[in-house]
Amino acid sequence: MSYNNGGYNNRNGGSYGGGYGGGGSRGGRDGYSGGGRGGGYGGGDRDQGGYRGGRFSGGGGRGGGRFNDAPRQELTAPQWDLEQLPKFEKNFYSEHPDVAARSDRDIEQFRKENEMTVKGHDIPHPITTFDEAGFPDYVLQEVKDQGFPKPTPIQCQGWPMALSGRDMIGIAATGSGKTLSYCLPSIVHINAQPQLQYGDGPIVLVLAPTRELAVQIQTECSKFGKSSRIRNTCVYGGAPKGPQIRDLARGVEICIATPGRLIDMLEAGKTNLKRVTYLVLDEADRMLDMGFEPQIRKIVDQIRPDRQTLMWSATWPKEVQQLTRDYLNDPIQVTIGSLELAASHTITQLVEVIDEFSKRDRLVKHLEAALNEKDNKILVFASTKRTCDEITTYLRSDGWPALAIHGDKEQNERDWVLDEFRKGKTSIMVATDVAARGIGMYNF
Repeated sequence: MSYNNGGYNNRNGGSYGGGYGGGGSRGGRDGYSGGGRGGGYGGGDRDQGGYRGGRFSGGGGRGGGRFNDAPRQELTAPQWDLEQLPKFEKNFYSEHPDVAARSDRDIEQFRKENEMTVKGHDIPHPITTFDEAGFPDYVLQEVKDQGFPKPTPIQCQGWPMALSGRDMIGIAATGSGKTLSYCLPSIVHINAQPQLQYGDGPIVLVLAPTRELAVQIQTECSKFGKSSRIRNTCVYGGAPKGPQIRDLARGVEICIATPGRLIDMLEAGKTNLKRVTYLVLDEADRMLDMGFEPQIRKIVDQIRPDRQTLMWSATWPKEVQQLTRDYLNDPIQVTIGSLELAASHTITQLVEVIDEFSKRDRLVKHLEAALNEKDNKILVFASTKRTCDEITTYLRSDGWPALAIHGDKEQNERDWVLDEFRKGKTSIMVATDVAARGIGMYNF
């Protein structure tokens, strides 16, 4: 069954198939793909450069051989005819008897205890255990095999909302379990759709602001999609385009992408978004901060409007609210904690105001105190790439085991630095705000 010009062509006379059943329904595939993890800059694509006066620097995508020699076509928004589009299934939630038996008072108390607020109508009740989520056995077993004791608050409410097929907004701090909140329902969604045929684009699209976060999302998708043989790839700038193009050509059910590189792929005709029925905007506030709004709008306009859209954010600024109004249909919302950016209550924070010339001496004193305890790790944030390198050079010349990470580092070097820090081989990492989001899964 293939998708051409807005419709499915069934070569074998079959119907939707796939179903909601076990992982065997997706047999015959060659497994999920690792996706372009190579390092090195791929020749001036749109995801390089980071901040440019508060606006994302476009252009690029030139240099790199065949990819850039291919004819490129400016993306235009299709005129969608919903009557002609093939129907698809997106509501998979069936309330567990234990959840249905809970009183309104019990539900209200649970939400209060977990600082959970909801907004919208007909919102599913939160679950409290993995078994109550209603996942198929093949998904549930993957979760239990990881040894998680219980769902996090955002998962307790986010899973029923996502499985219901409704457009939704999830607001919670980084590291709260948002990735699994949309990753596991996406697996269920994929297994209910027609299988991919040659030339089909992905079924699930996840947009992320940074390469690091995109790679981490891919890791989770690979981990939990193995039993269903769901293939994925990671499309981001600062890495060779060739492996990413080959993954897309072979066909992937899940594409995790940064906006600039994805637009490059779409304009070059290396993939399409005709099959996308499950769209995730992860760290939406961060993407808008980085100036990605024009790119996001251009991408979303390529996707059928009756898709399921899930927007995840750590804060709720006006720009994100406007994006929500433009692209989400009657959304339901869950918030864990406050809507405002606030300090984490799990971290003791001390603020010192010192002059410019005393900074380095004071930093060294903090390092000496912190590293007195075994296995302590220190993350030092710097405002610019240059300052980041200067601090790292200063510390290393003084004998401190420090490594730097910022946007000018090649992707393989950034991955190596994060891995060294995670494993404790280096105890000090100096970083720009490239490390400010999306590193919660590293378990530092």
